[in-house]
Amino acid sequence: MIFRLAIISIILLLTACTTGVITDSGPSVSIDVSGIPNATPRNEALSRGGNPSSYVVFGKRYFVLQSAEGFNERGVASWYGNKFHGNKTSNGEIYDMYAMTAAHKSLPLPSYVKVTNLDNKRSIVVRVNDRGPFHQGRIIDLSYVAASKLGIHKVGTAPVEIVAIKAGEQHPTLTGSQRGESVAVQIGAFSTRGNAENLKNKLVKLVTADVRVSEVSSQGKRLFRVRLGPFENVTTARNWIIKLEKMSFKQASLVYLN
Repeated sequence: MIFRLAIISIILLLTACTTGVITDSGPSVSIDVSGIPNATPRNEALSRGGNPSSYVVFGKRYFVLQSAEGFNERGVASWYGNKFHGNKTSNGEIYDMYAMTAAHKSLPLPSYVKVTNLDNKRSIVVRVNDRGPFHQGRIIDLSYVAASKLGIHKVGTAPVEIVAIKAGEQHPTLTGSQRGESVAVQIGAFSTRGNAENLKNKLVKLVTADVRVSEVSSQGKRLFRVRLGPFENVTTARNWIIKLEKMSFKQASLVYLN
């Protein structure tokens, strides 16, 4: 069963009387995606439920490739985020807009592809685990994070090239924090230590992570920053940002430590 297709059908019906266009959104907090690594191609068995020989969406039949080997395609990429976050993908996994994944109409699930934004020449590697997009003229739907890394999330779409990648093949080099630099979550910055300490004392009662106040000089002025961490990976820090958002700390953001 292709789970995401049913969801798309419902959304189209609900929006047809208004704009006729599906709108989506990313996270409500600022996410620094530079530290999120590319998907790593590996040998995987094809999904049982995600690879019918063909399927029909909105009266059009699509045929699923038996292999991604040698696949190359150019066209327009789009992205999807909150609207499907937490729902099942076409191969039965849970869609995570913070993961390096994508949806494609005909590639076998799962597959790995290198996606290059032809406008700015940025490249990423994603794992294809879903079906779509079914909007005319678009060839791939990227997760929010994947689209952000390509610089697509604000403009919505961009011309791309897709090239299939097998396990062990070379893909874009990871740099900076992708090599394991520590990260932290900043909740606030104050001109007086007293305000920073008050926020720290409040957070200590709410979270299990270390809460610290650090002093820094910026443009001749002293600032007192309140941070959680440090953490060894972006995923842990991102999870804390989500938790903090639920506790009404809307300004939490990811920072990289020297």
